[in-house]
Amino acid sequence: MSEILLRVRDLKTYFFTSLGLVKAVDGVSFKIHKGEVLGLIGESGSGKSVTALSIMNLIPNPPGKIVDGQVLLDDFDLLQTKESEMWKIRGKRIAMSFQDPMTYLNPVHRIGDQIAEAIIIHQKLGKSEAFEKAIEIMELVQIPDAPQKARDYPHMLSGGMRQRVLLAMALSCNPELIIADEPTTALDVIVQANILDLLKELKFKLNLSMLLISHDLGVVARLADRVAIMYAGRIMEYGEITTIFDSPKNPYTIGLLDSLPRIEEDQEKLISIPGDIPDMINPPSGCRFNPRCSHAISRCREEVPSLIEYEKDHLVACFQVNKF
Repeated sequence: MSEILLRVRDLKTYFFTSLGLVKAVDGVSFKIHKGEVLGLIGESGSGKSVTALSIMNLIPNPPGKIVDGQVLLDDFDLLQTKESEMWKIRGKRIAMSFQDPMTYLNPVHRIGDQIAEAIIIHQKLGKSEAFEKAIEIMELVQIPDAPQKARDYPHMLSGGMRQRVLLAMALSCNPELIIADEPTTALDVIVQANILDLLKELKFKLNLSMLLISHDLGVVARLADRVAIMYAGRIMEYGEITTIFDSPKNPYTIGLLDSLPRIEEDQEKLISIPGDIPDMINPPSGCRFNPRCSHAISRCREEVPSLIEYEKDHLVACFQVNKF
């Protein structure tokens, strides 16, 4: 295994709201090796995007605050870094591709100018040179007729093209790590496949490390080397992608995999996990999945299971792990 690029240790990000305390990320730990793709999977509200924003040190304060933990980039703790230094790291060493292009693209600026902005800041190029470099990056992410598209505005592009623009912005300064937050959300299946093929190609061409955030197991299966299953602010299972998909040991992971439709099987109805993600202001005691788990015992309702190594490089947080 290659050397570790990023370590997240016991990360805790809380939101202090008028209704109460929300422990959106509550003791999350994982690592990403150089050249590796780690998939972060979970339902909406599980804390995936908050984890990503915490890594980038972009949690709005108030109401949010990173109350504990470490985010180590080559043993350099990003959470102890001054904002002036983080400006030099964001975009240059770690970049993020956000999940909603129309929210993060400025509607009144040309596409090429928005990509060039980070190039001007981090690579100290002039406007015209940066604009030409932006066109090169757009061609890298396979945006057709890039010189013309660079002069267009976001509303003139399709959803798939706007997603490629966000990837171009993330790649503009040759980062070591890209955080791709739901890169295929709201795209049709053909465009999704194209984006995933592009990400895979870029990974090998540029030797990128990537944190791929998704609620879609199929998306992660096509691209990730390892996967972390997240639920209600905590990691439930963590390991090699083949291990997690072939031999899941946490009932939440098993439920997610069982809910996938299978074309080869005659299914009268889709299988689903009963219930919903808990109210994070008043989460259940013990294991947060216990109200939805058919295997829960009294211990599950009283104690929080630790993420322990069930077998080599396969970690599971469950008191009933030997049942599966």
